Amino acid sequence: MSRKIAKASKTVNVSSSLESEDISLETTVPTDDISSSEERDGKIKITRQLIERKELLHNIQLLKIELSQKNMMIDNLKVDYLTKIEELEEKLNDALHQKQVLTLRLDNQLTFQQKDARKYQELMKQEMETILLRQKQLEETNLQLREKAGDIRRNLRDFELTEEQYMKLKGFPEDQLSIPEYVSIRFYELMDPLKKEISELQVKKNYLSEELTENKSQLKQLTETYEEDRRNYSELQNRCQRLALELADTKQLIQQGDYRQENYGKVKSPGLMPLAQASGLGRGPPDASDCWLCPLPRPDASARGLDPHHPPIA
Repeated sequence: MSRKIAKASKTVNVSSSLESEDISLETTVPTDDISSSEERDGKIKITRQLIERKELLHNIQLLKIELSQKNMMIDNLKVDYLTKIEELEEKLNDALHQKQVLTLRLDNQLTFQQKDARKYQELMKQEMETILLRQKQLEETNLQLREKAGDIRRNLRDFELTEEQYMKLKGFPEDQLSIPEYVSIRFYELMDPLKKEISELQVKKNYLSEELTENKSQLKQLTETYEEDRRNYSELQNRCQRLALELADTKQLIQQGDYRQENYGKVKSPGLMPLAQASGLGRGPPDASDCWLCPLPRPDASARGLDPHHPPIA
């Protein structure tokens, strides 16, 4: 903006100098005496100078008009630029104000966060110190408990008492007994009935084991006897069946012999021969329907492969 103002001042100075020159040209008039030729030449020169001066004045007027127009344009541009500069300055001020507000907010947030971080660090530090202290206490307590456990383990080895020791300690009052002695008495009172019961159960177990072995041996013998009896029974049953069949055959033979003896006279009589011939005697071996000497046929004899009408004579 300062450069534009300087240029405008320079143009104003040039126009003022030209106006002063025009005035000086208009007022200057030659006063010296000259000759006629010189006067004519001087008049011609003066007219030329006047014409040139008028042209210059006209040009100057045109330039003044252009200059005034340009000055107006420059003034308008100045106004526009000044308004724009004011707007930009306002925007700049707003931006600076927002920047200040944001920086203040950021500073406040940073301070709050730093305070919160410090508080959190302090809390974490306190918690870590508490945890370390608690850990140290627990380690000491654990060491003490281990020592106590070792003492109790060593004392537990001597809890078993004999009957004499139990009777001796039982005679003292409980206030005068130490903790291991009191525990030993209680342990003896609880374990002695169990030991007796265990011994009784062991004896009973041994007796039952012996009885079980005897029962197993008896069962084995009875099983063998049963198998032998079963085999003998099957053999006797088969033999009985054979004897029953032989008895039936023998009875059949006896019946046939008695029948022949009773009917022997009838067979030899001449009046019965035609009847015998008519019934099929003398026609070869008789079959089951032609035999009049045999009793009724036996189906069991044919099933055994024997001739039911003519069994073999023993």
